[in-house]
Amino acid sequence: MRGSLASRLLINIAVIVLVVIWTLPTVGLLITSARERDAMASSGWWSVFTNPGGAGWTTANYTSVLSEESGIAIAFINSLTVTIPAVVIPILVAAFAAYGFAWMRFPGRKVLFAIIIMMLVVPLQIALIPVLKGYLFLELNGTYLAMWLAHTGFGLALATYLLYNYISELPRDILESAFIDGASHFTTFTRLILPLSVPALASFAIFQFLWVWNDLLVAQTFLGTQKEVAVVTSALLNLIGTRAEAWHLLTAGAFVSMVLPVVVFLALQRFFVRGLLAGSVKG
Repeated sequence: MRGSLASRLLINIAVIVLVVIWTLPTVGLLITSARERDAMASSGWWSVFTNPGGAGWTTANYTSVLSEESGIAIAFINSLTVTIPAVVIPILVAAFAAYGFAWMRFPGRKVLFAIIIMMLVVPLQIALIPVLKGYLFLELNGTYLAMWLAHTGFGLALATYLLYNYISELPRDILESAFIDGASHFTTFTRLILPLSVPALASFAIFQFLWVWNDLLVAQTFLGTQKEVAVVTSALLNLIGTRAEAWHLLTAGAFVSMVLPVVVFLALQRFFVRGLLAGSVKG
């Protein structure tokens, strides 16, 4: 009994230590974002715990970041314009593909699925230049369509793999009953597979949303840095300045950009672990 209590105590202590270590940078970011520039330059953020009255608290950083001149508000809308289709499109396409690979028999099915698996090991950086040349030829570079297609292509292999492992493990009796009742593949997919696959869909949606929202490389390559189309990450990069003299604004802008991903994760977290495990471990 004592051994069990000691083990549980050690586990709780270890979890608390890990949580503190994991959240410490975020706490530092929050404190820094609410301090004056001179105060940040003269002392570290941890000094507020010993001298909270002289920490130089201010809301001017957030006021500057949210002002029209900074471009963060426009970039926030641009990021939503890029992210929402870039999450929905690959999920829909991958769900259809996963159902086909799992429950339909057609020539070359195993070969095509093996090709999709091989695409998982292709680094994103290798594909950027060929895709960029194709976009320039088709005059798509600098448009939202280019971003939607790029993120769909880069995320489709992982989405198909995760959803295939989940969908292929669904009870066969349910599908056979639907087929006996005369349901087509499309009806079975829309009325049975999609509702049963919500955990897997939600888990990938979280991954894809965070990936697209936090992306800078693809946005810089295919969309550019013009204020009219720049996403949040590009706008934050512009806040730093040419000589990194405005990093006090960067901390506030980074915290503003974190709000929506946190909301999305909290809204879908109850599906996350169940869907992730079901999509990653088969059997």
